[in-house]
Amino acid sequence: MTGFVDLRDVRLTYGGAADGTLALDGLTMSVKKGEFAAVVGPSGCGKSTLMKLATGLIAPQNGTIEVAGHEVDGPVSVAGMAFQNPSMLPWRSSLANVMLPLEIVQPHRSKFRSEKQAYTAKAEALLELVGLKGFGDKYPWQLSGGMQQRANLCRALIHDPALLMLDEPFGALDAFTREELWQVMRDLHAEKGFTTILVTHDLREAVFLADKVFVMSARPGTIIREREVPFERPRPIELTYESAFNDIVHELRDLIANARAAA
Repeated sequence: MTGFVDLRDVRLTYGGAADGTLALDGLTMSVKKGEFAAVVGPSGCGKSTLMKLATGLIAPQNGTIEVAGHEVDGPVSVAGMAFQNPSMLPWRSSLANVMLPLEIVQPHRSKFRSEKQAYTAKAEALLELVGLKGFGDKYPWQLSGGMQQRANLCRALIHDPALLMLDEPFGALDAFTREELWQVMRDLHAEKGFTTILVTHDLREAVFLADKVFVMSARPGTIIREREVPFERPRPIELTYESAFNDIVHELRDLIANARAAA
């Protein structure tokens, strides 16, 4: 495989090989540079574990993981991450929350003070891009859940990551806000071109956003299907009501239902 993100024959057991829980077994997948991939599967199949492996937060017992042509042996500096819970620091303004990675991640950390004005302008431009112009001085508790998640996406992107990892980022939001943020995510990906891996339980979300969808088996998780999504970009939200779109959603649902039944 020659993808931007490659996992080959990955095996991971939590709690020790002898009597632990086998989370992933023989998992292999490849995501090309600039591609948007979604990962779906039954609850507990190891989707979030896959995210931790790909970003170097944990290491497998067997198999290899490469990102940007380098074997992963620790936290991946080219990755940005966003989760279901925005986890914004309540004592920092939205703008300061967005800029937080620049105070931590090199090479930005070493020049943060000298280039703070430029970094501030960059953060404000990102906030405007996601519809939060004028909200930089607001604190998290002054924002709705959807607005917090928009700011959270900006924080994940502020240091120009080559890889964006999304773990159920819209799962806690109402249906209308989710669809709004799907379109925000669609537009961000189109403009920035970063490689994206999205873990989600929402099959409509996966099909709307992704170039390909990886379907996982029940635990121990492995990839049982790689489904290309054929719809041209940019995709209008009205696509989600068309029969061809819903045929793919039902196909994925059947794969997951069969995976659960076989467990």
